[in-house]
Amino acid sequence: MKRQYLGDSKDSFKWDYHHFLVEELGYDQLKVAWMMTPDDHGSDGKTSPELFPARPEMLAFCNRLRSCREPSLLSEMPATTGAGYSVSFHKPEHHLDGNNRASYFSTIKLEPAQVLFLDPDNGFEPERSFSEKHVRYAEIENIINGAPSNSVVTVFQHHRRKKFPEDFARIRERLRIGYTTAIYGHSLMFVSISSSAETISHVNKINREYARNHPVEVLA
Repeated sequence: MKRQYLGDSKDSFKWDYHHFLVEELGYDQLKVAWMMTPDDHGSDGKTSPELFPARPEMLAFCNRLRSCREPSLLSEMPATTGAGYSVSFHKPEHHLDGNNRASYFSTIKLEPAQVLFLDPDNGFEPERSFSEKHVRYAEIENIINGAPSNSVVTVFQHHRRKKFPEDFARIRERLRIGYTTAIYGHSLMFVSISSSAETISHVNKINREYARNHPVEVLA
């Protein structure tokens, strides 16, 4: 994630969906691992949050994020609708690189009744190349291994050179642990992973409920 992306149209889908997911699960906490990388001052991150039909409170919140580009503001997201969960961050000041990557991921611990959101710039590691913009399958597997059955990991995936259903099928093949479901829109997908089939079934039902009122599709 880059600060320049905060509050754009992808963020309005990202945070509206995660707010809905944590509330519907009835969980206590959303933990965000930003996987922060430096801004590149490119054109990405300039789209209006209103391009995605999030709830009005979330659009207003994304415009606040867009105006300040301050990741810590996300801790105020539950208050937008009076939700009862809290937001925490994993090493929020760390810029991810080859030198600190192992320690960054080895210290992530999933807690019961928690959604952990991994927010790489691009998503899962591709077939051939890899950079700090991706998350490795082994890193996710290490998080899921031994995690509480009622915890969920969600991962940001940007559109690649394949349709999302095809991409999700390949992600499932390469991920050697857990159960998965996904929800996707125009240019991004969120993949949910849990050690529990029952928990993922619950997430899938929540995804379908969210899709009833938003321009997104669900994969199970």
